[in-house]
Amino acid sequence: MTRNGRLLGIVGGSGLAYLVLAILMGLLPGVALSPIPPGPGVAALTPQQAAGRQVYVAEGCAYCHTQQVRPLPMDRIFGRPSAPGDFAYQTPELLGSERTGPDLTDVGVRQPSEVWQYIHLYQPRAVVPQSIMPSYRWLFTVVQTPPAGVSPLTLPPGFGPANGVVLPTQRARDLVAYLLSLKQAPIPNYSPSVAAPGGPAVARAGFDYTQLGANVYGTSCAACHGAQGAGVPGVFPALVNDPVVTASDPKTHIEIVLNGLHGKSIGGTAYGGQMPPFGSQLSDDQIAAAIDHERTSWGNHAPTVMPADVANVRKEKK
Repeated sequence: MTRNGRLLGIVGGSGLAYLVLAILMGLLPGVALSPIPPGPGVAALTPQQAAGRQVYVAEGCAYCHTQQVRPLPMDRIFGRPSAPGDFAYQTPELLGSERTGPDLTDVGVRQPSEVWQYIHLYQPRAVVPQSIMPSYRWLFTVVQTPPAGVSPLTLPPGFGPANGVVLPTQRARDLVAYLLSLKQAPIPNYSPSVAAPGGPAVARAGFDYTQLGANVYGTSCAACHGAQGAGVPGVFPALVNDPVVTASDPKTHIEIVLNGLHGKSIGGTAYGGQMPPFGSQLSDDQIAAAIDHERTSWGNHAPTVMPADVANVRKEKK
């Protein structure tokens, strides 16, 4: 065989292999998934959310964040396992392949605060000190005086510009709208392998509630209130020596965790961030353990609660 013939064979063989792989990995999965109907409660993106998805792709967010929850114990903190119907309106799917950062499948439920999302984009270490995520400051603009009726971004001391105030651009607003849309729709009759919200409490004997409380606090609370309960000054309240956290009667504390809180002045400070309700996300055991962690950590010394206490408050709400 001549040299040109060998070269042609190599090029042709490589091209054929590429074509076969493209069909197997790109075309056939799309054909197989296209007839799958959307899951219950799965809705199409709004125009703003769709624009934010384009910003998400352009900024390379999928390089470090996944949008797929696997049926593994380590993934339980991100929600239920993903189902094909979850992606009916988001093609091509942004599943991702690496978790340098957390999975974002249900981030709209885990972190529904617009304020937190904007701060996290402008300077991640302002809310997550150990974060290695880059700052996306080009999605914001600094002005001396905000336009009438426009509220500037509230940043912790030391993280804002020396002069002027920070405003999110339209691309930042679109991106945050998309992130807040990422919510897992509940699947009817789905039975998770862990206790469901409001479900029966597991036995305390031989069960490490101290570790459970630390884990739940770390995954659901620390992003705003800080690993040491110090909060973010002027943005998210501290839990250290907080009168609700240290009160002898834990009912208000339980109500806030179950139902969330927004628009209430705390210690004379009005916070713009919204605390999400965790009643639909966490079981009575998880909530009780997290509250116990808050009431007994960082110098706090308050009476602890039992899952039955959470269940009673939950029933009162219903």
